[in-house]
Amino acid sequence: MPYVTEANLTDIARERWNNIPDPRLRQVMTAAIKHLHAFVREIEPTEKEWAAAIDWLTRTGKMCDEKRQEFILASDVMGVSMLVDGINHRLATGATPSTVEGPFHIPNSPEFKDGQDMARGAPGIACFVTGKVRDLDGKPVGNVLLDIWQTDGEGLYEAQREGKNQYMRGLYHTESDGAYVVRTVAPIGYTIPMDGPVGELMKRTKISEYRPAHIHFCLEVPGYHRIVTHLFQKGDKYLETDVVYGVKEPLITEFVKKPAGSKAPTGETMAQPFYEVHYDFVLQKKAAQKAVKAA
Repeated sequence: MPYVTEANLTDIARERWNNIPDPRLRQVMTAAIKHLHAFVREIEPTEKEWAAAIDWLTRTGKMCDEKRQEFILASDVMGVSMLVDGINHRLATGATPSTVEGPFHIPNSPEFKDGQDMARGAPGIACFVTGKVRDLDGKPVGNVLLDIWQTDGEGLYEAQREGKNQYMRGLYHTESDGAYVVRTVAPIGYTIPMDGPVGELMKRTKISEYRPAHIHFCLEVPGYHRIVTHLFQKGDKYLETDVVYGVKEPLITEFVKKPAGSKAPTGETMAQPFYEVHYDFVLQKKAAQKAVKAA
């Protein structure tokens, strides 16, 4: 083994990490060393810059808790989350595409019956989301779990509302014919959290920190590929500059404004204007996924 020089350090480190029993860990670590060393060689950081990077990572970790994940946010704004999502969800043409989960998903949301109000008094314009879930052959898929979360009408998630629990999120199930009705409030475009290390970084760029209006969905049922996705509002001015690169064309849909006095999908007459959104999700059976190749 030769002694270390700047020129041979990468090869020596890779060789050392290559001598580990777990083949996947060996592949991951030798590749990580290869590319991390190449990155450092390309930018040639000063020791002060490297210390600043370590400090940024440290503060990013300290910003994480059970309701906020700053590392996911960092991954999102660099496009890494969407790349990982794309690699892991290569679905057939016609299936509803996936997109990033984002940093604000909270497990164990409250359950709601079909058409019940998930917003429960949150600020915003009432919004009804209806549609069906079917498979690639057009057959309805019943008893699909719809895990839904979003901002309120002021652009804030539960984690951003002090003292709020089980806020603007809920679990629904499709009927036997695949139909679902969700009552909520219309989301609005919003900035990612700018009070942490990621926001600090974004403020030093000219990149838009905004996300377009959207509702998060996670659809899950035995025998089908689980998807995490969004519904985006057609015409939103941030669709083409989404800070987390999450917008896919098939996920853009109309939010139709209805006047006061109109009947909602639940059958009630609404005293105030409201939105209607109709979207049919298409799930792919797990067995069919094996035949899908990378584009």
